[in-house]
Amino acid sequence: MQIKQLYTGCLAEAAYYIESNGEVAIIDPIRDTEAYIQMANETGATIKYIFETHFHADFVSGHVDLAKTTGATIVYGSEAKPSFDFHGAQDGEVFILGNIKIKALHTPGHTLESTTYLLLDEEGKEHAIFTGDTLFIGDVGRPDLAVKSDLSQTDLAGLLYDSLRNKIMTLPDEVIVYPAHGAGSACGKNMSKERFDTLGNQKKFNYALRENMSREEFIVELTTGLSAPPQYFPKNVTLNQRGYDSLAEVIARGTKALSVEDFLSKMQEPNTLVLDTRKPGDFAEAHIPGALFIGIDGGFAPWVGTVIEDIKTNILIVCDEGREEEVVTRLARVGYDYACGYLDGGMEAWLKAKNQTSRVSEVEPDDLATNYAHWVDKTVDVRKPGEYADSHILDVPSKPLDFIHENKSEYSADKKYYLHCAGGYRSMIAASVLKQNGVDDVVNVKGGFSALKNTGLPLVNGEMAEV
Repeated sequence: MQIKQLYTGCLAEAAYYIESNGEVAIIDPIRDTEAYIQMANETGATIKYIFETHFHADFVSGHVDLAKTTGATIVYGSEAKPSFDFHGAQDGEVFILGNIKIKALHTPGHTLESTTYLLLDEEGKEHAIFTGDTLFIGDVGRPDLAVKSDLSQTDLAGLLYDSLRNKIMTLPDEVIVYPAHGAGSACGKNMSKERFDTLGNQKKFNYALRENMSREEFIVELTTGLSAPPQYFPKNVTLNQRGYDSLAEVIARGTKALSVEDFLSKMQEPNTLVLDTRKPGDFAEAHIPGALFIGIDGGFAPWVGTVIEDIKTNILIVCDEGREEEVVTRLARVGYDYACGYLDGGMEAWLKAKNQTSRVSEVEPDDLATNYAHWVDKTVDVRKPGEYADSHILDVPSKPLDFIHENKSEYSADKKYYLHCAGGYRSMIAASVLKQNGVDDVVNVKGGFSALKNTGLPLVNGEMAEV
């Protein structure tokens, strides 16, 4: 028996490859599935099952393409109702995989169809559980992501309490917990950076598995402090339920090389956006006017899903040479399938053609620190609310990038703003969005809060200011 966790850092997502005696099961595959096929081919194994723990909201799964390519059976929990062929696993149903067995445990709560898969080894011993978003390391799944459910998040939280107590916590302590996500995912509130653990350890350290925790206490703790999920989440659920274009088709239309003239022409078409995926400093120095910055080397896919409101936007790509397919693939992982080409020759070709450019001014943290009184009322912290609450510069307001479309009306077109995040990546995204909306005088703070906090500026840590 072989178990491999395949972790995609940008999505904080874990898929699983399980092989026994020439047969393979894939659990929660991401959209680009070639790696799973290659792994099976290396040992001459056959992919027999594709187990889905639920309809994912934060990424588009690779189940449809993988099933078409391999002939494997897609398995969901019995409450699932997708638009393609699948097997609805009944609670307690057992699937044979080589010399091992995989048992479906219906664990509703995160969503109604949520299912945990229990792996029984060659001796029939309970070895591991693949919990999807039901149980994370240090956390549990949020109960407010179900699409078109008649149940409230309070109802779902109650179901999750029952699932954890009656289906998961009754298993032996030595069972290994393999979740679908780690720290950084928006599918939970407080996930650990660890990517797997024993159930026994989780019973000791996971707040949601406290031995004497009542159902009412669980519901209150789970539903308190939930921020609104990113706007693309329900759209990804729909794609996972209904199916999607093959990734090969998406890549083919997204990786068309466009001359400067063709690129300019396509920019005039309705519902079209220029997406610049280069480094923040390169974007700051020169970019196509009106372009949105989301760097490929940061938290690319989740920020695409957060900032680009229309999932069917026609996206024109500006990127570093050789990264075109990577950009299109990572867009597709969160359902943005309508990339329609990239600028051949990149910004160098644009500049050579003497087309107009725009820029974002940048400033060193020490320069701001020496003029604190002059700029503090013009500065905005775009980090997440939790980061801001932990520590921020005195008198600097919080306007998280996560809610830029909701709060962009709070910016004035005739005012100058200094933007900072933790390191400079998110603030550059915010700067590009504001420039798209007529707020042109924006300055990005190099190094962000990580650098600002070391300049001697007064900080607020919790309720106390350090001066």
